[in-house]
Amino acid sequence: MPSTHDNPAPPRADPRAALLRDPNFRWLTSGSALTMLGDQFTLIALPWLVLQMTGDTLVLGTVLALMSVPRALFILIGGALVDRYSPKEVLMLTKYINLVLLALLSGLVLTGTLTLWMVYALSLAIGLSTAFSIPAGTSLMPHVVPRAQLQAANGISLGLRQLTMFLGPLLAGLLIVLFGDGSAGTASATGIGIAFALDALSFGVSAWTLAKVRTLVAAAPAATAAAPQAVLASVAQGLAHFWRDRELRTCFLYWSAIALFIMGPIHIAVPVLASSTPTLGAAAFGTMLGAHGAGTLAGMVASGMFPRLRVGSLGLTILVFDAIIGLLFIPMGMIHAVWQGAALMLAIGLLGGFMQVRVFTWIQQRVPPMLIGRAMSLFMFIFMGLAPISAAVTGWLMKSITLTQLFAASGGTLVVLVALAFVLTPLRQVTDAPAAAR
Repeated sequence: MPSTHDNPAPPRADPRAALLRDPNFRWLTSGSALTMLGDQFTLIALPWLVLQMTGDTLVLGTVLALMSVPRALFILIGGALVDRYSPKEVLMLTKYINLVLLALLSGLVLTGTLTLWMVYALSLAIGLSTAFSIPAGTSLMPHVVPRAQLQAANGISLGLRQLTMFLGPLLAGLLIVLFGDGSAGTASATGIGIAFALDALSFGVSAWTLAKVRTLVAAAPAATAAAPQAVLASVAQGLAHFWRDRELRTCFLYWSAIALFIMGPIHIAVPVLASSTPTLGAAAFGTMLGAHGAGTLAGMVASGMFPRLRVGSLGLTILVFDAIIGLLFIPMGMIHAVWQGAALMLAIGLLGGFMQVRVFTWIQQRVPPMLIGRAMSLFMFIFMGLAPISAAVTGWLMKSITLTQLFAASGGTLVVLVALAFVLTPLRQVTDAPAAAR
């Protein structure tokens, strides 16, 4: 009788290797990474340009609000239009729009003809465009790769995004310093103009790579232009579907609470901690952010390497990881050394990056294909629309409580939210199985 060792079972194929052999995935991912890298140039160049033009933080706040408020207000409509047409069509249109807007901004800076009202107008237009590009970009992956490869695909895509968030600001800062930062007026802002031009170029090249992508299912025929009521009805239909799905409703409400109670302290309190602690400072702040970014990237890589790692169900894993993050956040207000803050932020980033890939994949697999745009737009709205409210409340609270109390309260609040979700909601029972399979 032949030994079982004569016919060993074939090794399980690595989904990441299969993805990298897929030309559609390569075209999509390379173009997305290039766009995300270009976006970092604008995120650095635009605030610097405004400060060099006016020196007024109120004007800077107005410019950032003109970008972020329309994005938050229209992102749900963007998700409905993505579902009505197709993620690829909407994303391609926004790439061309951003190409024109950033090329115009670059030309105005390089010719020294830019005025403040032009900055306001272009910022508003860019913000509106991103309200449609974000749901389109986050909804496209399920139309390009098979369902079984979604987690590996999201791990690679989100990992590249994290890498561009680390490299982009460094390259943008170096470019602006080398070619002119506008300190002597817009006539000397060559580096800033080049930064906008490179971002525009990234949109042009990524539009070309996106044209090479072939979706798994042929796109539906283009719909006729719909009245605004029809688009709003489509948004309402999506919200009603998510509300009827008990697990989706539970997760979206839980993430809304996280955005309101936790995201503000993370964005506001950490830089204040670095600036107000004598033993820390700007370099320490950069180190802590770098540690968080490195941890997030490592967590995303780990999620791809260990796709079945769970603490029971997916929902229970979310709760356990969030509880640990809350406990790690509590001592942040008591640190006095850079390594302490870096270690805590590294661990927080590792846990958050690991779960981010899982959550993206779960939403994309659970929601019917015709609702993915609306689902991803709602998910992004929670953190883009509610987090600024949390930041504003945090700034107000810091006038009457200490940093140590704020960190302790925020971490403790997260632990309490986890406990309440565990006891009172079905979140701990959420699994990875698609809704249609249960």
